[in-house]
Amino acid sequence: MTTTFETPLKGLVGDKTAKALASHLDLHTAGDLIYHFPRRYDERGEHTDIRALEVGEQVTVMAQVQRTTVRPMRQRRGQLLEVTVGDGTGGTLTLTFFSQPWRERDLKPGRWGLFAGKVTEFRGKRQLNSPDYVLLDDETATSEVEEFAGALIPVYPAAAAVPTWVIARCVRVVLDTLAPPDDPLPASVRAERGLMGLDSALREIHRPGSRESLARARRRLKWDEAFAVQLTLAQRKHRAADWPARPRPCRDDGLLAAFDVSLPYELTDGQRRVGEEVAADLAAPHPMHRLLQGEVGSGKTLCALRAMLQVVDAGGQAAMLAPTEVLAAQHYRSILELLGPMARAGELGSAAEATRVALVTGSMGAAARRAALAEVASGAAGIVVGTHALLYEGVDFADLGLIVVDEQHRFGVEQRDALRAKADQPPHVLVMTATPIPRTVAMTVYGDLETSVLSQLPRGRSPIASHVVPAAEKPAFLDRAWRRLREEVAAGHQAYIVCPRIGEAVTGDEDEEAPPPEDASERRPPLAVLEVAPLLADGPLHGLRIGVLHGKLPADEKDAVMRDFAAGKLDVLVATTVIEVGVNVPNATMMMVLDADRFGVSQLHQLRGRVGRGSAPGLCLLVTEAAEGTPARERLDAVASTVDGFKLAELDLEQRREGDVLGAAQSGRRSHLRLLSLLRDADLIRDARTDAMALIAADPELAKHPALAATVHQLVDADRAEYLEKG
Repeated sequence: MTTTFETPLKGLVGDKTAKALASHLDLHTAGDLIYHFPRRYDERGEHTDIRALEVGEQVTVMAQVQRTTVRPMRQRRGQLLEVTVGDGTGGTLTLTFFSQPWRERDLKPGRWGLFAGKVTEFRGKRQLNSPDYVLLDDETATSEVEEFAGALIPVYPAAAAVPTWVIARCVRVVLDTLAPPDDPLPASVRAERGLMGLDSALREIHRPGSRESLARARRRLKWDEAFAVQLTLAQRKHRAADWPARPRPCRDDGLLAAFDVSLPYELTDGQRRVGEEVAADLAAPHPMHRLLQGEVGSGKTLCALRAMLQVVDAGGQAAMLAPTEVLAAQHYRSILELLGPMARAGELGSAAEATRVALVTGSMGAAARRAALAEVASGAAGIVVGTHALLYEGVDFADLGLIVVDEQHRFGVEQRDALRAKADQPPHVLVMTATPIPRTVAMTVYGDLETSVLSQLPRGRSPIASHVVPAAEKPAFLDRAWRRLREEVAAGHQAYIVCPRIGEAVTGDEDEEAPPPEDASERRPPLAVLEVAPLLADGPLHGLRIGVLHGKLPADEKDAVMRDFAAGKLDVLVATTVIEVGVNVPNATMMMVLDADRFGVSQLHQLRGRVGRGSAPGLCLLVTEAAEGTPARERLDAVASTVDGFKLAELDLEQRREGDVLGAAQSGRRSHLRLLSLLRDADLIRDARTDAMALIAADPELAKHPALAATVHQLVDADRAEYLEKG
């Protein structure tokens, strides 16, 4: 019988095993199993570092039996077998078996084996309770032992019901009958890059003959992952270049020119460069697809507004899509404020009508909504700002020429396509993010987009000082922080206090804004806005004007709170991460992030960008109970040490589990980025990108190859960037 990637496992490994592989590891076909690569490789006589094991981990360890003890159990009848295994460097682990004293005959001192189970701790000692195991020098030579005949022993990502040796046995069964797969890489690429064939690579990664052949196999399979993604992105880019779009050229005497003259400050060099890139794209007969990433406060909104005015000059409309009503309202007010002085000065002449700005959100009243939609449909509103409400039926544009998507990772592909469909021809698209993206992530996630980067802050922006406040170790530091906040308010400034959670007073899924806890065993829940605000009002911030903002407030209340804070009617705003992006209050000079260890690196960087937006220096205090020396504390120290978002993005990537950076977040699937490291394989990704661009230019249909298409389906996201989603 010949096996192909599509062959169901049921007919190869038996019903029971196939069912376990499907239910516990989501492996259904021969191809699924063959691409379930080993997590690591042990070598006979080598040890696993037992001291590095963490409680709660499901592990497979290679260790040697040191001693066994059988004794009566205290609480019930029967005997307890305790087996001590070691790794040769002093690390030990206890294996416990209840009412199975006969296992002592197999587990004799000196024997090596693989032991699989969940790490627990009892009286300060780590142990595995009733682990599965296979002895590697078993004289009975069971079928499981045969899987480890080579020097290198593959250890697979496994489950309690499917240990690594069962997976290894199933892999051997499949490999013994697997027909050599069609190699999707052109022979010219394989020869130029020194890559082994696909069939050899798949066999060597499961049953390597040597470390050298294993390294060659891993390199080939990493290349496939990188190449598949780059080929698909290159194909998208190639096709987009063939789409027709209405050119929106720049005018010397239009709204944009008048707006630039009216600005009370000069554009930064970066803003000028980005403006030139965007202007050239908009003037082309093919749709712009550009990513604008910039540091917090670098002036992305101004760049977007200049692009929108260029489109309005050319007779079209521009829509800005924001992920939340708070951010949409903020953009609306910011755009009106930027355009206001120019319009009032009468510099626009008869064209002033075209600068009308409309706001469309889901919570608008019926009358306001009808009026806004009428302006959008007639074309009177040249600029339309809105949330997901822009996607609904009944929102019609006269001539949609440009879509600006802010914080684009919060929108799915279908949502962006729904807005594109409201234009007669493919509109130009500018997507923006304030989350700095490492170079390799940008190449891998956004490879089909042209990229512009704003790293220079506008003149007049003030520096932001960041410090970690170790509340548990030094309570006096926290007391000083509250006094420091009162000093800022006394000086006429305002402050943010950020909490991870909304609080118990909100029913239902009240904690959906909270970041997930790092450790499920944490003793106390994250601090909550609705619990912290009254404590502060009665305690260290007594007498100050305190407002509360979170995502579950009705839209009109959220807007009222933000208006009051922006107008200086509130001294302190206690909020969730709803203020993370877009909120611009130049008089807010201080931020305290409570339980800061509950947030990601990029998220903390985004949050502190809300201060230091005026002429006064900014201060960000990261309050934490995380102990010195822990990963959480080291992460906060790193955030406090630099305001360079791109350095922090690299740190963020280093600390994440490889393979979780890309993923189909909307589909609920885990990423299938199995081997490729976006941090360590930058050169490989760059080379794969070069080859993919050249090959797609020669053969646009190459990405449809079945083997590549399968990899692309697993790697190219449905929601673009889980990387940003987890920021």
